Amino acid sequence: MNTASKPTIEPRKKPVQARSTITVEAIMEATIQVLLSHGVERLTTTRVSERAGVSVGTLYQYYPNKQSLLFALLEQHMEQIASAVETACDYSHDKPLAEMVQYVVERFVDAKMQRTDISMALYRISTEVGGPELVKRATGRLQKALGTMLNTASDVNDKPEPFAIEMMMATMSGTTRSVLEAGTASPLRIQKLREHLVLLCQSYMKSLSTTPSFI
Repeated sequence: MNTASKPTIEPRKKPVQARSTITVEAIMEATIQVLLSHGVERLTTTRVSERAGVSVGTLYQYYPNKQSLLFALLEQHMEQIASAVETACDYSHDKPLAEMVQYVVERFVDAKMQRTDISMALYRISTEVGGPELVKRATGRLQKALGTMLNTASDVNDKPEPFAIEMMMATMSGTTRSVLEAGTASPLRIQKLREHLVLLCQSYMKSLSTTPSFI
């Protein structure tokens, strides 16, 4: 029986001092650069350490292998998106339904499309480096933030059901990923995505606020 363990993908430690934070930021930026210039197959800890200007030993203090580097990069990407949506939700409390949905959807698209090359590269590797678990964590945060926000809509009395919030989140994520994976994320197409996705989510949430739910 094969008892070999899977390689560790979690980082060894988190930076706690300003100097170590700068080092980790340099490593993460170097990982992005190597991933985009060489591809995931040719990404190595040696190449990343050279690009970051740190020794391999220093890199290994935080990331024991290639998988942990990519996991950390994906985790950072998901954190940026989740934080952007949470901030947008907090800002939109007590506003009309259509206004809050538009603001949140637009901030989500902006966060995903800020660096389309990074988003596309991370989609391709996510399942290999713990992506499903990271997506699950981020989705839980986003659904909680959306639910709390939608409950404060100034022009709606009915609270949205958890399933409706899941569907709104799935619509936001799925349509954005579809555009990215099609490889046609031009500025015009991204603008159309923002407009159409806002309309989709506004119409869906409005329809649920005016009709009985049978779910």
